[in-house]
Amino acid sequence: MANTSANGAVYEAAGLTKHYDDGQVQALRGLDFGIGDGEFVAIIGQSGSGKSTLLQMLGALDFPSGGALTYRGKSIAEMADPAAYRAHEIGFIFQSFHLLPTFTALENVQIPMFEGKRHIAERKERAIELLKAVGLEKRIHHFPSKMSGGERQRVAIARSLANGPSVLLADEPTGNLDSENAAMILDLIVRVQREQNMTMILVTHDMGVARRANRAIQMRDGRIIADGAPATLAPIS
Repeated sequence: MANTSANGAVYEAAGLTKHYDDGQVQALRGLDFGIGDGEFVAIIGQSGSGKSTLLQMLGALDFPSGGALTYRGKSIAEMADPAAYRAHEIGFIFQSFHLLPTFTALENVQIPMFEGKRHIAERKERAIELLKAVGLEKRIHHFPSKMSGGERQRVAIARSLANGPSVLLADEPTGNLDSENAAMILDLIVRVQREQNMTMILVTHDMGVARRANRAIQMRDGRIIADGAPATLAPIS
């Protein structure tokens, strides 16, 4: 395994594969990698390269067809309660925000906390704290339909941090935003990762976004074709 941290890897993959349609579609073809604690890794490649499939594996939203994938030494495929892993260890940030339209920003941020033991007052206090941290203290009671795309993504980022996860998984988090909001959201994600020393894995097709990471894994046709400093990677073709 390459690029694991000195105190052990958060994720390790060996011969990781994923097939669909009875093996007709090979989304992942024998991946080997390690991701260390506190790393900021961009997974970059064209559509269909397998990068989003890999992110789903890391978040236990899907499971391998073959090979091994572990989180802190434990097999993700053999977890007794994948939902608990997602709720307590992982924060998700999606391209399309995935906010509930009938919930306010304050209520949306509290959703992941329903899995825990916090009382109502504690959940509310935590949500307010997170919304303030992303600059939305004046939008707490607004519904998603009354917010800009950048504001909705900031709510989604606050929600991803609700349970104090150790890993953030971001799938094209700036993909639905204009250039100004995209830059603002990317700055926010980078700041959150650095301040909290979180492991961050961000999927993107944009080399400019990937360059903000410390390391980039470049994929093509379900395989890793390069792994290293973003500045050393060839342009996507």
